[in-house]
Amino acid sequence: MRTHQEIDERSLALAQAIVMKIDADPQLDGLRRARETCARWFEESPAPAHAEWLEILRKDWGSIHAVLLDPGENGQRLRQSNPFCGVLDPQERWEIYRRFTHEQTAA
Repeated sequence: MRTHQEIDERSLALAQAIVMKIDADPQLDGLRRARETCARWFEESPAPAHAEWLEILRKDWGSIHAVLLDPGENGQRLRQSNPFCGVLDPQERWEIYRRFTHEQTAA
């Protein structure tokens, strides 16, 4: 079974991959997609987490980047509801899942 720490580490690895992918795209398409996703989520269900992400997503990419990669408790909490789903394709996502599964079984 995975510990909270292992889940948080995997979540941070996913966020790192998301940041790298968006950084590599001059159009910042992943950021645009996250803003659209979050707006849709908020319209469908105006949860506090969605409202918080809407505020974050109004900032510049550098500030958003810092939130996604924040290793502290706030970063961990925010990554649990981040709207960047769909930025990584399934293969990219599963490669990270496999890496963490392999690391867990090797330990």
